[in-house]
Amino acid sequence: MISSRINIFDRTCQRQHRARAAVLGPSTFLIDRAAEDLSDRLAAVLRHFDYVLDLGTPTDAARRALASSGKVGTVISADVSAGSPASRHLHASGGASQARLVVAADEEALPFHDGSFDLVVSALALQFVNDLPGALVQIRRALKPDGLMLAALAGGETLTELRQAFAAAEAEIEGGVSPRVIPFADLREMGALLQRAGFALPVADTDRLTARYASPISLMHDLRRMGATNALLERSRRPLRRATLTRMMQIYGERFADCDGRVRATFEIIWLSGWAPHETQQKPLAPGSARRRLADALGAKEIRLPRDDDH
Repeated sequence: MISSRINIFDRTCQRQHRARAAVLGPSTFLIDRAAEDLSDRLAAVLRHFDYVLDLGTPTDAARRALASSGKVGTVISADVSAGSPASRHLHASGGASQARLVVAADEEALPFHDGSFDLVVSALALQFVNDLPGALVQIRRALKPDGLMLAALAGGETLTELRQAFAAAEAEIEGGVSPRVIPFADLREMGALLQRAGFALPVADTDRLTARYASPISLMHDLRRMGATNALLERSRRPLRRATLTRMMQIYGERFADCDGRVRATFEIIWLSGWAPHETQQKPLAPGSARRRLADALGAKEIRLPRDDDH
């Protein structure tokens, strides 16, 4: 049987990038922002989660947010690189008050039984998954009925400035464009993916922030320390030409620099939330079941518009 799945990312290369980031000393401002938002979202949920899965989060940021919430019991961290020196460095041990286990697991092939967890969280990991719909289905199955998923992944506006500058420079210098920045998820598609995966009460929303750097090179160094450099299977294996890099920096500065000379970089974080279905959850009303007209509720006069079949 031939699989219809299309692989976009070189997962081995991505793991190598994460290991290199650990050696360099990771840049954590983006993952820390996601963890802070995770804390806020958990604070709005009035329940305790006994068994929690932290799926693929590249540092201990999500685990710290879970611990500070006071709403979780045992936390299992699933990391494809579990046990490696890089993983031990990034997931430094926290307080002893929170039970935690680490298992080697790929986001694309979860080794857990159906209905294992009350809560699954993931921060800035799922954007590197080749089969995101399949991963969401596995997460939903791993949840107990009425279990919650909260996941953050990089969105489509992320690094739009770098993508545009590289494309313009390569077209000008080399007469063609190669994929230099990975594609990111589109917010409009995420809600549909949650529904397709079988989640109840699905919500997708976005958080945008702008970081400023002394130069595009400073941005690229930061991306290297995030483990977020190019891991596309179709990436060019040729060394980047100096002329192309120089022209990219010029275009970036011309288009995206502030008056003080520093350049802007956009980061978009898409948040996904959804519940494993349960009979106690609220259900949307059936169309036509309303007992009161909207015009009456608003105290307004209803004006009937002509339809195409009116004569």
